[in-house]
Amino acid sequence: MKIMKVFSANKPVNMVCDKIASDKSISHRCAMFSLLSDQPSKICNFLKAEDTLNTLKIVEKLGADVSIDGNIVNIVPPKKVHEPDDVLDCGNSGTAIRLFCGFLSSLDGHFVLTGDKYLRRRPMRRVTDPLRKIGAKIDGREDGNLAPISIRGKELKSFHFESKIASAQVKSAMILAALRADAPSTYKEPELTRDHTERMLRGMGAKIESSEVIKIEPITKPLNPLDITVPADPSSGFFFAVAAAIVPDSKVVIKNTTLNPTRIEAYNVLKRMGAKVELIEKDNRYEPIGDIVVSYNGKLKGVEVSQKISWLIDELPALAIAMAVADGKSIVKNARELRVKESDRISCVIEGLKRCKIVCSEMEDGYTIEGGNLHSATINSYGDHRIAMSFAIGGLLADMVIEDIDCIATSFPNFIELLKELTEVNC
Repeated sequence: MKIMKVFSANKPVNMVCDKIASDKSISHRCAMFSLLSDQPSKICNFLKAEDTLNTLKIVEKLGADVSIDGNIVNIVPPKKVHEPDDVLDCGNSGTAIRLFCGFLSSLDGHFVLTGDKYLRRRPMRRVTDPLRKIGAKIDGREDGNLAPISIRGKELKSFHFESKIASAQVKSAMILAALRADAPSTYKEPELTRDHTERMLRGMGAKIESSEVIKIEPITKPLNPLDITVPADPSSGFFFAVAAAIVPDSKVVIKNTTLNPTRIEAYNVLKRMGAKVELIEKDNRYEPIGDIVVSYNGKLKGVEVSQKISWLIDELPALAIAMAVADGKSIVKNARELRVKESDRISCVIEGLKRCKIVCSEMEDGYTIEGGNLHSATINSYGDHRIAMSFAIGGLLADMVIEDIDCIATSFPNFIELLKELTEVNC
């Protein structure tokens, strides 16, 4: 098991982040959605991390011709998606396995989706049960709840589905299934979740209307190919945003990131806590894109986070570090989804903060954190990249040893390289 030692720097964080990892959510979708066209797609700045490269390999096994030329990925789709002669390995990616469930359910053939030991523990019935209700033939361990997941593709029925959970992965899987259903479908969610799927598919020519209810028309011909530059990932950039917010006299500029409102809520929370946050939009084609500037603006204040949880579910571990050094109590509620991410992030965050001598307590759907001073600690990441990177940022204030750091490569391969610009890091 690989470990990382991060030594507190005791100096301001000042950096222009123009090497932040490309957006993982958009990269996954670019690879997958290219199969919906009959023409080559060109994807610039595709994230070359373990998770997204696994998705590219799956696309190849389904018959696409994939070539990588420097910073550009070219994907030539097959005339018809092939039935693969092997299982499809999604690695650590919940996004990939759940979206492929929806995508493959309506295709002719037999498909088996699996992943690493962590992914094989994550619940899948939130996706497989809705898909079964519209006619999908899906099975897996624990009655379709755990991977490997077996799919026998067939024509699906249209549906009018109201989800009880706010999940962009469930929504995306159902939208992808609806594209090949026998009639128009509708999907309603309890609150708006990340809407990359809707935006990108509309940009490719799909007829999808988004309001209180999402309306999806079946496609009658191949969609337009993608010609897209993947923006930087605001979730990855957020680790360094937190660094700027907690270290005096600091400023970080996160360049060319998506400014999609469903992706930058964590920055709004950081602003509520007292940090200075500026958004500078530069472009808006598939997604609004621009720069985010975060500056230290005095000691942060405690905050309650209970709304729009699906908009900041990935950033809550990093926000916990900010909460740990803020004045007063912070509360996170309505965040039960944290328990079914790459790890049980509620338990992992609380365990880590307690090791750092922070007063905190766990609730079923969140936690409370009494702001104080971080102390040196050894942190088990439990194979969760966001837990590992969050406590590494905490290492700017107190020496940290992070265990099981190989997981960082799943989403942010150059994170450690960037962190070394700020402080001493030994791996």
